Amino acid sequence: MTVKSSARARLVVFFASIVLLAQAGVAATITNRTLTPTRKQRKVVETRRVRRHMRHLARSRRVRSRTVTALKRRHYYERFYASSYASDVTDGDAIAGENLVVRQAAIDALGSMNGTVLAIEPTSGRILAMVNQKLALSSGAQPCSTIKLSVALAALSEGIITKETQVRLGGRSHMNLTLALAHSNNAYFEALGRQLGFDKVAHYAHLYGLGERAGYHIPGEQPGVYPEEEISSKLGGVGRMCSFGEGISMTPLQVGALVTAIANGGTLYYLQHPTTPAAVANFQPVVKRRLNIGGLIPELSDGMAGAVEYGTARRLLANFNEEEILGKTGTCSRAGTRYGWFASYANTNFGRVVVVVFLEGGRPTFGPKAAEIAGRMYHNLYSHDFFAEKPAVPEAPAPVVPAAGETSTSD
Repeated sequence: MTVKSSARARLVVFFASIVLLAQAGVAATITNRTLTPTRKQRKVVETRRVRRHMRHLARSRRVRSRTVTALKRRHYYERFYASSYASDVTDGDAIAGENLVVRQAAIDALGSMNGTVLAIEPTSGRILAMVNQKLALSSGAQPCSTIKLSVALAALSEGIITKETQVRLGGRSHMNLTLALAHSNNAYFEALGRQLGFDKVAHYAHLYGLGERAGYHIPGEQPGVYPEEEISSKLGGVGRMCSFGEGISMTPLQVGALVTAIANGGTLYYLQHPTTPAAVANFQPVVKRRLNIGGLIPELSDGMAGAVEYGTARRLLANFNEEEILGKTGTCSRAGTRYGWFASYANTNFGRVVVVVFLEGGRPTFGPKAAEIAGRMYHNLYSHDFFAEKPAVPEAPAPVVPAAGETSTSD
């Protein structure tokens, strides 16, 4: 063996010895004993004060959660205490001077619903039928969205809008009068109300007969209520008055008188309800005042027609589509009673008639239901050839009888 080979052998033995010693040292440190902490774990103890605070936080979270849920779903939990149905609603009605065909059509259409149906001849202001006269002549109710007809006429009269004017509703949303009437858009009419201001809104409302009796010597008729000043901003102010009729009470006769003026081109008649055949034979129309709205009606009528064709009153078409009907629905509630309105007229060459349906009750009561009832009534009239051509009857000129402190013409 050479010297070099001997040196290499010694180096190999040296390094092998080091490796063996290192492995032996590591193995010597491995143990199977379970490691235990040198200190015992301390138990966390909550004081009574901390526990009370935590319970308070938990209750607060539950209350907030219930409040948020209730706010999100409040319209589902609105409670109504009035019934939507009634029997013998015609008891006590004076019918000797009514058109019995029209009256029966109204009774059949109303059925068992708790409400009133009013039919008016727009060329004279004669009430052809008034079913459930106790309700029709009562102090009235919130007009809901039917108030939008008055507001629309006011805005058109002031030149604020035309039927094509796009009113900004917030963000990038805009709408014109036709769609706003058809879909009964509240934001649109709130914007109009704020732009007009309370004084102008009230001026036109009184001009159109709100806050005064619509009838001419009709026993028991009430005048409704129109506030002398704007309602509180907490209740929505003039905007809410113009979208929901908040703070206002209108009777079916007042709503009917306004729609009569729209249907005939601007003559606001005193409504008359003959109670005997002699009163019918001697009937003479009486004009309250003439409204300067003839040029505005085409701006309004598209929206009223749209309500029936594709808007809030389209349920009417399920019962009647032979003639064009123009109208406006209204739905709102107060103190556990829900109101449903539909004010309309048949845009026909013959037998033109104004029909107002007013319902009160619970959840089944709302504006589209009133429109459905009106559709049944129009169908009943059509079945009796009410809209067929009839021999012309000469009409005497209607006397103008201004209300106290009023003139016979309007601005």
